[in-house]
Amino acid sequence: MKRIFAAIKIHPSENLTSLIYQFKRTLLNEKINWVEPQNIHFTLKFFGETEDSKITQIVEQLALVAKRHMAFRFKIRGAGVFGSSYNPRVVWFGISESAELKNLAGDVLNSMETIGWEKDRQNFVPHLTAGRIKSLSNKLKLKEIVDRNKHLDIQEEVVEAFYLYESILKPQGPVYNILESFKLK
Repeated sequence: MKRIFAAIKIHPSENLTSLIYQFKRTLLNEKINWVEPQNIHFTLKFFGETEDSKITQIVEQLALVAKRHMAFRFKIRGAGVFGSSYNPRVVWFGISESAELKNLAGDVLNSMETIGWEKDRQNFVPHLTAGRIKSLSNKLKLKEIVDRNKHLDIQEEVVEAFYLYESILKPQGPVYNILESFKLK
């Protein structure tokens, strides 16, 4: 069994790395699990704990998906929060509207459904998770830094491939190992 997910690797620019550290410094005393810049990714499908025999099917389907899509670009832009202002749960960076990204993500989900993986019930909201909030004493400070960066152009990302990752949970944070890569046309 492996804990796996399919994702696009983000290559953090100096701008993105600096922004993550700015959030960390501003919210230093809060209980937030921040994603390290080298681990930032756009999740296409989270599978969770998966038997090795099913991983083979997943790899076959993802290879077919990759053959149907061209390389593309998208922009990382702005910051926001999932959850309410009373109970924020996730700090995220946004992704500008990208038909190519939406089509790729939809194709992955549809392909996985053909081999027994249900689609996620949530609406497609392209984002990069920056931090998971465990508890927050100063919600105003979070609101201020998010508002200051909600329209910021952060970086452009070129997508030439996506990956199947294994996520190994450790006390100091997750470790992501690439199991397979899928090159786009």
